[in-house]
Amino acid sequence: MTAGAEPSLRVGFDVTRTKAVLRASPQHQQELAQLAARFAASGRRELLAVEIALDDFLVGLEALGTWPSPQDVEWEEALADLVGGVLDDAESAERSLHEGGPDRRGTVAEGEVVALLGPDWRASLTTFQRRDVAYLLSMRHGANFSVPGAGKTRVALAVYAALRERGEVSRLLVVSPKAAYEAWDFETAECFGEPLSSEVMGKRPSVGTEVLIVNYERLDRSLPMLASWLRAAPSMIILDEAHRMKLGVQGTYGSACMALGPLARRRLILTGTPAPNGARDLENLLSFVWPGHGRRVVTSAVGGGDLSHASKVLRPLFTRTTKAELGLPAIETRIRYVELPPLHREIYDALVGRFTARAEASRDDFDVLGKALLRLLMAATSPALLSLGTSRYEPLSYQVPPLDVPADDSLSSLLRDLPSYELSPKYTETLSLVAANAAQGRKTLVWTTFVRSLTTMQQLFAEYRPAMVHGGTLDRDEQIRRFREDPECLVLLTNPATLGEGISLHHVCHDAVYVDRDFMAGRFLQSLDRIHRLGLAPGTETRVTVLAVSDTIDVAVAKRLEEKVGFMGRILDDPSVQQLADLQEESSVAGGMDALDVQALLDHMKTRSRG
Repeated sequence: MTAGAEPSLRVGFDVTRTKAVLRASPQHQQELAQLAARFAASGRRELLAVEIALDDFLVGLEALGTWPSPQDVEWEEALADLVGGVLDDAESAERSLHEGGPDRRGTVAEGEVVALLGPDWRASLTTFQRRDVAYLLSMRHGANFSVPGAGKTRVALAVYAALRERGEVSRLLVVSPKAAYEAWDFETAECFGEPLSSEVMGKRPSVGTEVLIVNYERLDRSLPMLASWLRAAPSMIILDEAHRMKLGVQGTYGSACMALGPLARRRLILTGTPAPNGARDLENLLSFVWPGHGRRVVTSAVGGGDLSHASKVLRPLFTRTTKAELGLPAIETRIRYVELPPLHREIYDALVGRFTARAEASRDDFDVLGKALLRLLMAATSPALLSLGTSRYEPLSYQVPPLDVPADDSLSSLLRDLPSYELSPKYTETLSLVAANAAQGRKTLVWTTFVRSLTTMQQLFAEYRPAMVHGGTLDRDEQIRRFREDPECLVLLTNPATLGEGISLHHVCHDAVYVDRDFMAGRFLQSLDRIHRLGLAPGTETRVTVLAVSDTIDVAVAKRLEEKVGFMGRILDDPSVQQLADLQEESSVAGGMDALDVQALLDHMKTRSRG
């Protein structure tokens, strides 16, 4: 640009750093409109300014070549650096895709890894971990899609150690769920002779902090401080359980991650479930790693519908250790269908709009109740969960033996009093499974979405001294310790939203029961790995039972999860994941138990607990 001349076009970030802003001089208003039309999606900010989502801007960079006065274009330095890096990354990634692996000119051999980590590294690495480290060091930025339990945290720290030893980075920002803090604290101390100075994000990072850990929930409100911290020194950013930002710029977590990504010298994402809902999730994850390139590659690869071909095309962009490579004993996963008793069925059908004569009196109430997916999931477990208790934690009080159902009561009153008339078949089935496992000295991990289900089963399973963890649990660590260490504590009751990630239970528990599931495939797969992960003793029998009620929302959930998990398995070219998509059906064990059988079991438990 000529010295002193007014730029014809200014190109820079918006305040969120997730969009590019193009500002034209007044005499170039028409040219700006023509340029904006060349981008896939742009918005007129004002007469002489256009803003474009960063990923769309980077995808359409070639359009800037049509600007009539390229010598008069002024770039914001940070955006110019990002564009230069993206172009380099795209070229390198394209070579990787064509050559079936990282750019051969910069490839790190597996045997070189240990020497690259520096003298302070002291942790051991498995063969597959060394392979993954070598692959990630051979890429400018990377993605590790290894299964949970493969040691992704240690691999990530090894990559950081090598980059630090090279002098490329000197600090690390880790974005992770709160449940993973323990793993990062442990590994940062375990892997280095001189433990890294690490801290969880507070009001502001301490001076001298080398590893800063922050959870996804806090990202948005901490964005300015985190951006300053990343800019202050050459930095690396790691997204742990990166599927949390799968919505990309459309989500709060994703937009914050996309804003921070360009500020780091190196970007790395970790997740065992990169596409829980399909290709769009994968597009957003790889767009964080390679802005402007990741989305285009996924769209092109998956667009033809041949997932076998797509997996081969995408494979060079990530590293993955599979379950088979961990050498774990096979996991036995089955689905058991149970039937709703008559009153449950009548209430459930009313919720979905199939009204009986008795339900007509409460039709308006049931129309409202039946609209929400979660309410149907509740109703398939026990419609009584829909009635308001004194608190969200109040358990259902079952009457054993149940009372006779009054013929003239309205359905709405029966909904409120349902535990007096019928037992939930899912609770009955779960109780039977827990009892059978306990008789063999085996502990059971029980998953359910709803807190009132947890508190209800806590009462029903009292004989087995259950531990319980949900979002409102104050003594979470103590509950988990008791399940791990107390031989009389034979059940852990929890929900996937709380314990689905970041915890290992495979040394003490080898049985899991899902009372219900929702449509979140990634959360389901993550929760499975709490009891099936690296370190499992050879020959261990791991059994997972999914409960579902015939002719309810459970059937639709099972079908969609099968599709999602199958898609992910084919994209990752991982048969063990595909196998989980097709659960083997088996008959329920509680099918022959009537109310008096359950009463006898509960009485037995009460007698033993007194003794």
